[in-house]
Amino acid sequence: MSPPTTLADCLRAHGDRVAVYTATEQLSYQTLADRVAGTVTALGTGRRLVLLETHNDTDTLVQYLGALAAGHVVIPVAAGRDHAAIMATYDPDTVVDTAGVRHRRREPGHRMHEDLTLLLSTSGSTGSPKLVRLSRANLLSNAAAIAEYLDIRETDRAATTLPMSYCYGLSVVHSHLLHGASLILTESSVLDDEFWSLFRRHRGTSLAGVPHTFDLLDRIGFDAMDLPHLRYVTQAGGRMPPEQVKDFATLGRRRGWQLFVMYGATEATARMAYLPPDLAESHPNSIGRPIPGGSLSIDTSGDWPDGAGHLVYRGPNVMMGYAHQASDLTLGPTLDELRTGDIARRCTDGLYEIIGRSGRFVKLYGLRIDLQQLEGTLSLHGVDALCVETDGTITVAAATSRSAEAVQQLTADAAGVPTAAVRATVVDELPRLASGKPDYHAVRAPTASDGGADTSELRVVFGEVLHLDPATIDTDASFVDLGGNSLSYVAMSVRLERALGRLPTRWHLMPLRDLQPATALRRRWGSIVETSVALRAAAIVLIVGSHADLFKLWGGAHLLLGVAGYNFGRFCLTPVPRHQRVRHLRTTIAWIAFPSIAWIAVALVLTDDYQASNLLLANKILGPSDSMTAGRLWFVEVLVWILVALTAVCCLPAADRWERYRPFGFSAAFLVFGLALRYDLLGFGLGREAWFTVLAFWFFAAGWAAAKAITVRQRVAVTAVLAVGLVGYFGDPHREALVLAGFALLIWLPALRCPAPVAAICGALAEASLQIYLTHYQVYPLFGGHPAIGVFASLAVGVVLTHLVTAARARLVGGRKTVHNGLLSGCCKFGHGILSVARRASRRR
Repeated sequence: MSPPTTLADCLRAHGDRVAVYTATEQLSYQTLADRVAGTVTALGTGRRLVLLETHNDTDTLVQYLGALAAGHVVIPVAAGRDHAAIMATYDPDTVVDTAGVRHRRREPGHRMHEDLTLLLSTSGSTGSPKLVRLSRANLLSNAAAIAEYLDIRETDRAATTLPMSYCYGLSVVHSHLLHGASLILTESSVLDDEFWSLFRRHRGTSLAGVPHTFDLLDRIGFDAMDLPHLRYVTQAGGRMPPEQVKDFATLGRRRGWQLFVMYGATEATARMAYLPPDLAESHPNSIGRPIPGGSLSIDTSGDWPDGAGHLVYRGPNVMMGYAHQASDLTLGPTLDELRTGDIARRCTDGLYEIIGRSGRFVKLYGLRIDLQQLEGTLSLHGVDALCVETDGTITVAAATSRSAEAVQQLTADAAGVPTAAVRATVVDELPRLASGKPDYHAVRAPTASDGGADTSELRVVFGEVLHLDPATIDTDASFVDLGGNSLSYVAMSVRLERALGRLPTRWHLMPLRDLQPATALRRRWGSIVETSVALRAAAIVLIVGSHADLFKLWGGAHLLLGVAGYNFGRFCLTPVPRHQRVRHLRTTIAWIAFPSIAWIAVALVLTDDYQASNLLLANKILGPSDSMTAGRLWFVEVLVWILVALTAVCCLPAADRWERYRPFGFSAAFLVFGLALRYDLLGFGLGREAWFTVLAFWFFAAGWAAAKAITVRQRVAVTAVLAVGLVGYFGDPHREALVLAGFALLIWLPALRCPAPVAAICGALAEASLQIYLTHYQVYPLFGGHPAIGVFASLAVGVVLTHLVTAARARLVGGRKTVHNGLLSGCCKFGHGILSVARRASRRR
């Protein structure tokens, strides 16, 4: 059998093996080959230059392989970016994007070298039309070498954690398809529950990441994840700190998978060297040894110490050369070695180690960025600037009339990195040395007027809401990392909405340094309120208004229970270690139980509203059941005891593993259990009041399942279960419809846009919902026949009380350590106080 000339040639050889898994389908190699063949015709006749906007999905993969099979030359580019420079310079014959295949001319308009197959940007970033010319032999030789040292097998299944427009992401595709392995196509981030759900469901065996990916893995508790099929993890796209290399290598050895640290460049198709996993712990500074078929050498002609010099690579994967304009596409190979731009040395054990760079290149987020070219790009936009790299960010000093925020955004767009990776300062004059050369050292010095989010201000916000010392807050930590939970989430979202102008999706999992202000245009369009926050505010108004006889719209408490389950799924079951989950749950229970018990103790002394059993939040279980007011706090009782029970479940290693492996399935199982309770199918034989406590669990479970439902099918299933379960539950169709409508919003509409004042009111009411619920029974009766005033007063008292409690907690607690120590001692003192109040109440009766 002759060797394949393109990747598409080898597809049918793998037959019925699965080539592609997605969230909704799986394709065999045979089916994939058929779809690729069908695409060849659609891409047109002749040898065309094809610009392909990439997504990590089946359509992009089919179009890419189809273009290779037809002999076209492909320029993969990231979707949603400005490709005007490339379009103007190379004038592609065909453009493939989300709208489909668009031919810009009937016949091909370019002469291209017969070996040319792929054109890749060296950085995907600066808007420069400079591209790397790669041949079929480059692609196949590098894919074969990677597959050899990684020992890729037909049983391997690799998740697409990197974009296909990036040489590292493409190398994963090439090496796995060449050897009949499978791809798990997804555009989800490793921060997303849906990514890990898909990875586990399809038994993923490998992950690829740049250093930033590993930072994210650290934050989400990757070390505690149960990934039984994971075989190896690869890292490239920039230097990872040696300590982190050692940590992940040690983790891999302990958990049964291997870490491959790799070194490469787009000019070498992808990979030039790799560090064998058994050497990662002992040689974390090393890039390892050359890939099969390649060689490394050191050019010591420069003034470098200890045998160091320019690192030079030779191998069949070295690019044909660069293209700067369309006429360069006719050129054949112009070099047989690659001078990497890195300064390295060869150690006595034969491994190579990078000690510096010879040019002004930096690598961020897997992109190699030429700072000199970046300055040129800014100059074309009328911004005179100097750019340096400082602690993993691009620092820019600009002499311009534009704002620092505008310079920051322009630089981030030009470099292809998040705005959080840029610090911009506007100066009257660029710093120069006496010789007139740029003073890059002065640019690197810290400034106070960068265009990013003011992290000192955000530290204060995080400190005030989470009761931490702002000086101790790590800007690489997220809201969840810092101990945030569903109760502090509302206060934080309101404060951040005010500070940033808008809330990014999944902001609670983002590091503080990545939280950036909205543009003025986005601010004008009002505020975003998460549906869960809006429902909390609406539910508490419904509860108070119905109790005060202002109107009769029942169902608010059951909506609150569903929102509590939704937040339980989002905050208490984030992908963090088991002990951290349990700690979050204990804190959440304390935040609910302690204020409730405190208010009950006060009410016991001042009123006849409650019984001693209310102090234990167990009136529905312990009775007495004949009091007119004894059942008022059923919502708090149900919620606290549900959380206590689920904390016990989360302590079990087997349950913890199941939840991580099948988050939706795990929550759905509890929803089924809740429905069994709802229809009394288990025959527990509990008393009526005790049964009421467990009967409402299914609302909590439904909210939990809604938080974990990531596909349309799962959301439809949860909605259908709710619709069926609600029929006849209250005996009031209007109440059942109201609750179903609220849940439907929670499931299908994650956020609402509204005027800023409405958003502020929603935030205040949602944050104070617990205090309003606890105190409104004692407040609205004070206003007799004026229910509207009573409702307003109840809401206001709860809001004021919330602010007073928050202020008191902030004064008493200076840091996280103090929180924990104070909580322990406070529990003991609080317990004694509660017993004393109960004894006095008993004597008074």
